[in-house]
Amino acid sequence: MTIVGTARASSPAAQQAVAGAVLEARGLGKSYGDTRALDSLDLRVEGGEVYCLLGPNGAGKTTTINLFLGFMEPTRGQALVAGLDVAMHDRETKHHLAYIPEQVMLYGNLTGIENLDYFAALSGRHPGPDRLREILGEAGLQPDAFDRRVSGYSKGMRQKIGIAIAIAKEADALLLDEPTSGLDPKASNEFSTLLGRLRDRGVAILMATHDLFRAKDTGTRVGIMREGRLVAEMNTSEVEHGDLEQLYLERMGDA
Repeated sequence: MTIVGTARASSPAAQQAVAGAVLEARGLGKSYGDTRALDSLDLRVEGGEVYCLLGPNGAGKTTTINLFLGFMEPTRGQALVAGLDVAMHDRETKHHLAYIPEQVMLYGNLTGIENLDYFAALSGRHPGPDRLREILGEAGLQPDAFDRRVSGYSKGMRQKIGIAIAIAKEADALLLDEPTSGLDPKASNEFSTLLGRLRDRGVAILMATHDLFRAKDTGTRVGIMREGRLVAEMNTSEVEHGDLEQLYLERMGDA
């Protein structure tokens, strides 16, 4: 699904300025009975930063993203979006967020431009037809696809609609869960380029991924998770691809 939200509320909480970390986890945890899906996570993502969460299935990456989205309540700690506690300000925090899951859910019977118009309106934005086409172009969609039904789109084209929604919504933060899974190398590279453009606009990006190459190539920082815990964190500018792979394997106990 794609998170959009309604028009920004006029409450003081909703109007709080985005300063410092756009996304922040403070001692964030989620348990199911005796099982800890996420254990005391401390994490900050600033505007203009791409933070990539690496780790195997069950490491806590998707749980982290779901807690920021308000899809579940934390067992302990806080998930903060633009300084607001998600558990206390669920609706307000969604105004700041856009979300692209592994499979972007759109309305297949609508065209690309109709989908963008609909989701932009849900977030309180009403770009005119010309601006909608500009946004789709900024997101990398070819003009001949604007007026085609989304049911005929490839996964890469659907991801571009997700990016377009984030642009139209003017989101402060973008959350992604395995967005390049199943994409061919060309589409994956195009998607990384689009993320770079959003980063340059000052958007804070948190991406869960298995792709070490894309994490190094796209991310500004990388965090490695294992069994619900953040076990390593680094700036991508300080490591080479091979070093990141070696460190990952060591943290997973495979080297």
